[in-house]
Formats: sequence, structure tokens, C-alpha cells
Amino acid sequence: MAAGKRKVPGSPADIDAFLLHLDHPHKEAINRLRSGIMDIDPRIVEEIKWNAPSFKLDDHFATFKLHPPRTIQIVMHTGAKPKAPPRAFTVTDPHGLLKWPAQDRCVLTLQSSAQATELHDDVLAMVREWIRQLDP
Repeated sequence: MAAGKRKVPGSPADIDAFLLHLDHPHKEAINRLRSGIMDIDPRIVEEIKWNAPSFKLDDHFATFKLHPPRTIQIVMHTGAKPKAPPRAFTVTDPHGLLKWPAQDRCVLTLQSSAQATELHDDVLAMVREWIRQLDP
């Protein structure tokens, strides 16, 4: 292993250990959302990537952004490497939760655990909509 590199946990036990030690004020809401995302499709695999829970099918498509820990954020993307040319994605956003830094990447932000609970089903619908667009 090269200097400065560390093993990225990937097994369920590693993920559980990572989350056990996670210091985040919205940890419980994050865990409910994680569970909901995993229930969307039995092929979804969860790993720790970019120091946060990340979900993949063929490639990673959604990753929690845990820092700064003021809000709950999920970055929906098309993997670690840019696709050429990038495709424009769309997601129905009835609550104005999304910011689009690129046409193939958006950041969903929930301001509180209460909002995460209230909009849980809507958030999962948005993730489902993202997943449907992954295959060309």
C-alpha cells in the first residue's frame, strides 16, 4: 500500500464500524435514508467511499456528504470518473432540495432530521428517478 493511502472499508462490518463511530447530529436520519436507498433495488451495494456511505450498481450513483455536519446531503452522480460527453439528468424536485453543480450531478440537501423524516419517501423517489436515468 502506497504511503498516504489507506484501505477503504467495503464489507458490511466495515460500514457498520464506520457508522458506529460517525459523529454527526443527523446520524439516525442518515441511517434511515441509507436503509431506504438499499431497499430500492436488491442489486445496490453500499461501500464507504470519499469517507462516507456510497451506493453503487455498476458504478457509484449516490454518496452522502457528511461534512460539514450541519445538514444531511446526498450527492447524486454518475461515478468517480466523468463520463464523456456528460448527459443531462433531470429529477422532479417538488421541495426545492436540489442544487446542480453539473448536468450529471446534483446535491440534495435536507436541513434537519425532522425534514428528512417528513420527506423520506420523496427523497427515495428522487433517488429512484436518478437510478432510472443511469442506463443510456
